[in-house]
Amino acid sequence: MPYQVIARKWRPQRFDDVVGQQTVTRTLRNALASGRLAQAFVFAGPRGVGKTTTARILARALNCVSGPTADPCGTCDACVEIAEGRDIDVLEIDAATHTQVENVREVIISGLSIAPVKNRYKVFIIDEVHQLSSSSFNALLKSIEEPPPHVVFMMATTELEKIPETVRSRSQVYEFRTISSKAIGQQLRRIVDAEGIAVADEALQLIARDGEGSMRDAQSKLDQVIAFTGNTVTADDVATVLGLVGRDLLLDAVQAVADEDAAAAFTLTARAVEMGYDLRAVCRDLSRVVRDLLVLSVDSSRISDPEIAGEGERDRVKALAARFSREDLLRAFDVLTKAETDIRSAAQPRHHLEMALLRWIYLRKLVSIEDLIAGAGSAKAAPRLEPTPLAEQAPRAEQAPPLRASPSWSPSPPATRAGAELARPGNLKDAVLNEIRKQKASFYNMVVAQARTIELNDDRIVFTFSPSQKWLADQVGQNRAWLESIAQQASGRKFAVTGVVADAAPPSSEAAPTSASTETKDKKSALRDQALADAGVQAMLEVFPAEIRDVEEM
Repeated sequence: MPYQVIARKWRPQRFDDVVGQQTVTRTLRNALASGRLAQAFVFAGPRGVGKTTTARILARALNCVSGPTADPCGTCDACVEIAEGRDIDVLEIDAATHTQVENVREVIISGLSIAPVKNRYKVFIIDEVHQLSSSSFNALLKSIEEPPPHVVFMMATTELEKIPETVRSRSQVYEFRTISSKAIGQQLRRIVDAEGIAVADEALQLIARDGEGSMRDAQSKLDQVIAFTGNTVTADDVATVLGLVGRDLLLDAVQAVADEDAAAAFTLTARAVEMGYDLRAVCRDLSRVVRDLLVLSVDSSRISDPEIAGEGERDRVKALAARFSREDLLRAFDVLTKAETDIRSAAQPRHHLEMALLRWIYLRKLVSIEDLIAGAGSAKAAPRLEPTPLAEQAPRAEQAPPLRASPSWSPSPPATRAGAELARPGNLKDAVLNEIRKQKASFYNMVVAQARTIELNDDRIVFTFSPSQKWLADQVGQNRAWLESIAQQASGRKFAVTGVVADAAPPSSEAAPTSASTETKDKKSALRDQALADAGVQAMLEVFPAEIRDVEEM
């Protein structure tokens, strides 16, 4: 007996065997049981999901010797001949071949009035019906609307929108959906177990995913893999035969991003090129991994879903999901999908993949808006300061140089202001300030770095702020316990931490300067303090490596 491919050998013979289309099969079963059958059906949906198969089962159900029945016996002449495609009363027509109106009139219309030879119904199964010409549809329209009682039309299509509305309105339309990878994997498991073939679960899941919702495609790919490997199939065999990107490479790439290992971006891309992978497929599969991690961040219970992760990789996938925020993953998905599009027309696809991985690494350094607001603390609630009259301003001993804000991931040393007089590296004050910046960069940039002076003696640390920065002194007080613990960790002894406000007015002997240049300088200083006190400015300085060079009153 000649070999029969898996897709034909395992074609469903009953409604219960159709995988993933329970809504359609249940409706048809109920219609058969109640006798409420239409005379024209349209089965629409993606390729390989059971449209023509369902039409054949329905033809058997109508013509079975014990029918019409929802459960055809499968042994009578009508059931056997329809299953084998040789029943003279069931005509399967390829619309791509019979496109012209003359073919439709000859094959279909001319035989409508002739009664079935041996069956209860004459059935016309028209596959890919959307390929019929407009004139063919017009010729068929009257027959579909008022066929003889012994005729049933069943039309299958992958492009429902190309069927004229006049035909659809005269038919019952059933829309078939893509089949889940889980359902495909379960059916493939039943097949290989029955065929006596040893296949790892990870291998079946790879085939199911590559089927992209089509049972027929997945079964054909399984046939191809078995032809290559024999009776034992591994995940590596599947990846080799089908040209799939190995899961190890994908998870290694995600691991490199989580570790912020920029060098690995080039190494992993080189590895993908050496293995002969299509770099578009690498981007596409990485996008899928990102999507799976995002699913886990929303619902961690999905880790047991084989569509998310195989049994042997669940711990690793779960650990990776915990290292990314949802914002990270959303940005990564955009980066990877854009890279896939760019690679299509790129002269150097490798460079685009490398840059996409590097961009993903550096995008992770962005601060989410929630963290930004939380880091700003009471800065968000602080009122916007109005310009303070110059008479109320205390002159500064010396103008501080512009503040340069660095992102929390920058390896550069803490920002330094002349007025703050931070000590040289290595002494106690420097150790305390560095530890503050290390543990909470936002607090350091928005509070500590704005202090006029920071004095450290035997048992006290005093942060002094200008009169317009009273709320910063309050911030020191609110975080006093934490600051004291930082100081104790850095020094090994206890310190009392306080935040104070400098006197608002200078002594009478140091009256406010009268020269225009000095007045302008003090006004600039006051405006600069006001700008630094603004929550929006503080947020910008925290996120972006910027500096304030000049301030103007609007």
